[in-house]
Amino acid sequence: MSYDIERYLNVRKAYGASFDPEGERLAFLLDTVGVPQVWTLDEAGAWPEQRTFYDERVTFVSWSPERDELVFGMDEGGDERTQFFRLDAADGTVSALTETPESKHRWGGWSHDGERFAFASNRRNEAVFDVYVQARDEAGDDATLVHEGDGWLSLGGWSPDDDRLIVHEAHSSFDHDLHVLDLGSGDLTHLTPETDDVRYRSTEWAPDGDALYLVTDEGSDTLYLARLDLDTREIDVVEDGGQWNVDGVALDDETGRLAYSRNVDGYTELTVAELVNETDIDEFPDPDLPGGVCGGVDFGPDAERFAITANGDATNPNVYVVDVETGEAERWTDAPTAGIPRESFRESELVRVESSGVDESRQSDRGPVTDERLEVPGFFTLPEVADAGETPVIVDIHGGPASQRRPSFNGVKQYFLNRGYAVFEPNVRGSSGYGREYTHLDDVHKRMDSVADVKACVEWLRDHPAVNPDRIVAKGGSYGGFMVLACLTEYPDLWAAGVDIVGIANFVTFLENTGDWRRELREAEYGSLDDDREFLAEISPINNIENIEAPLFVLHGENDPRVPVGEAEQIADRAVDQGVPVRTLIFEDEGHGFTKLENRIEAYSAIADFLDEHV
Repeated sequence: MSYDIERYLNVRKAYGASFDPEGERLAFLLDTVGVPQVWTLDEAGAWPEQRTFYDERVTFVSWSPERDELVFGMDEGGDERTQFFRLDAADGTVSALTETPESKHRWGGWSHDGERFAFASNRRNEAVFDVYVQARDEAGDDATLVHEGDGWLSLGGWSPDDDRLIVHEAHSSFDHDLHVLDLGSGDLTHLTPETDDVRYRSTEWAPDGDALYLVTDEGSDTLYLARLDLDTREIDVVEDGGQWNVDGVALDDETGRLAYSRNVDGYTELTVAELVNETDIDEFPDPDLPGGVCGGVDFGPDAERFAITANGDATNPNVYVVDVETGEAERWTDAPTAGIPRESFRESELVRVESSGVDESRQSDRGPVTDERLEVPGFFTLPEVADAGETPVIVDIHGGPASQRRPSFNGVKQYFLNRGYAVFEPNVRGSSGYGREYTHLDDVHKRMDSVADVKACVEWLRDHPAVNPDRIVAKGGSYGGFMVLACLTEYPDLWAAGVDIVGIANFVTFLENTGDWRRELREAEYGSLDDDREFLAEISPINNIENIEAPLFVLHGENDPRVPVGEAEQIADRAVDQGVPVRTLIFEDEGHGFTKLENRIEAYSAIADFLDEHV
């Protein structure tokens, strides 16, 4: 049975759950009305109640630990300048809390008594983030500035006695520091060594407030679960990640019960346990969850159960409540599939492709190359009917670049599978999930090695018996959009078409024009304008546009704060000048990606028409 894109985009997602103070109700996000809004639910399988009614997306919701009220975040037109609002769950009234729409706000959590909340914001200086504390009934400028920062700060939560905050500082995606801010004195204590290239994340307070539990890769290639003693600064291993990353941990600071996840080749292995001493845990039975990918743990009172979102290739996201001691999971939400039978959704196959990261057919005029052969993992999905030698393929490249494609539900992917396309989703060098060394194999002058990995994946596809080698498409968003453009300019003979969504065309203009708060982090990955400008210009697709042959579709959001819309405009104009068939679609009310249902329908309908024409 064939379904149009609107049906697939109406397959809903329920996620981001938060328990009420009594542990009897859940608040969560659901996109039934086209963009995520706040909904609440009194029991499993009951009819949910919609609590917010906006045209803009809600980005998170957090129930007060003591009152019948919630805080939620919302931006405007995809500009990522999230503002906070308080929702009275009893009468439904909404009050604005921040009221500074020109600034970004990062939620830092409720105090345990529910009287205050904390956040990080770039109100004072767009390029840096400060720490604020605000009373639940204050608004706007009433927030108290408790620490002036000089970088990219976020918060890890309140101590058990509400007198301290964890402050996380990111110098790059893989270089972090941790601090504790004493709210009484204002003193900021640096906890972690002055060492580059170490990650500390998913921080949680120990029950007695004398330590933090977190995941880190200090001294290791992969992330592991650790305890950081606040007095000695020593880090002790609680659970080793082995060859895989421990992605994150959630810990209840009253009971010591916790849940941590290990990312095994993109699939989630969830462990639920409780602390028996500082570094030893007793495990409970594994939760019985569907789909293969899960996250977003929120413990209820006394940590007797927790809410979590589970999904998979063929399983759209829903919220489950898990009994800690038994592992029994009950689905609370019932996000609909728009009448599309769940059994029609296709599952992916995990494959590995050998790549040298070097194009041996050309001179290495893009800087040093590693010439290191490795296996590139990826997820390959065939449509239900895949005639030998006739199946077109969409190579869908993730952004980041330090991100990872996982076997999660994607309605657009299922739509193209239903239309007869196969989909290949590579995790080229530079992707996260495979150890720190793998993530650094595309840094700065190694950038084009990852593009050569895509070439190796296409060569693998061309040898597949189901694939038509003349009908292979490059598609990607954000940094994945750069990868699409680079693939089309570096290896023009491999592609039937390219789809660039909010992508980087010129690293120089991208770094010059991206948000001030992002530039330092991006330069750590891509190279700096001061030191690497010539190289950045050399590898930018805009400066190799004469090589492009395949038809190109460029899509972008006018309000994109990460990759300015000028990146789309310049690559489209230059490709037209080269005589390339080009289509451009710019949305005035979107940012870095498309969130509104009507825009998503227009965008992916247009992509389908474009591929039908050219592929």
